[in-house]
Amino acid sequence: MREQPEQQAPPVQRLRFRYAKRGRLRFTSHRDFSRAFERAVFRARIPMAYSSGFNPHPRISYAGASPTGAASEAEYLEIGLAEVTDPAEVLAALDEALPPGLDLLQVVESPGGSLSDLLEASVWRTTVPSMTPDQGAEGVTAFLAAEEVLVERMTKKGLRTFDCRAAVVSLQSAAGPGIEGECAILDMVLRHGTPSVRPDDVLAGLRTLVGLEADAAPLHERLAQGPLDTQFGTVGDPLALHRDTA
Repeated sequence: MREQPEQQAPPVQRLRFRYAKRGRLRFTSHRDFSRAFERAVFRARIPMAYSSGFNPHPRISYAGASPTGAASEAEYLEIGLAEVTDPAEVLAALDEALPPGLDLLQVVESPGGSLSDLLEASVWRTTVPSMTPDQGAEGVTAFLAAEEVLVERMTKKGLRTFDCRAAVVSLQSAAGPGIEGECAILDMVLRHGTPSVRPDDVLAGLRTLVGLEADAAPLHERLAQGPLDTQFGTVGDPLALHRDTA
């Protein structure tokens, strides 16, 4: 009979972090980031709690990771610790062990419950070099007036068609600096759901509505992620209620 693995003690403290993906590190995939973070945990000698089983692993959970290639100021994760620690010291040690561009910004002690459940919507800013401000304004007007906007995306199960309009809480267009003169900058609040609607999906819908082709890659940046205020259409801070514990 195979020997049963040792059962690990449950975490005595859980910490939640907000981190950023900046510059070239926006091309870091979620898997690449998780590997980099686990290496940082090892280098910083953080007293991690481990899972039970034949292959114990550090207790790290990720929530609402952004797509590869998108910059972000609002990524979140939670870790479980085997010892009670000073959250600020853990943040400083881990941030020093991570490469520049993967930056830990905030930490709080977890109150329990699901971190993912707090991430109901995201605020995105997308710079579109191939779209003029007038085209952006025209597309936004047409998009918001439509009852549905169908787009296609290749998934693990093949090509899928879905409505991206329902996930858009708000959408605005403004003028900003581009590669060759002014271009459209889109600010949007997207409700999380299934399928998860991304800024690229909204952009695909806009291009369909105003008949544009993609000449240059857009730059997507997530500015915030958290609970959605349905009355005002704004996104809150998922760590705000517990920041005084850090």
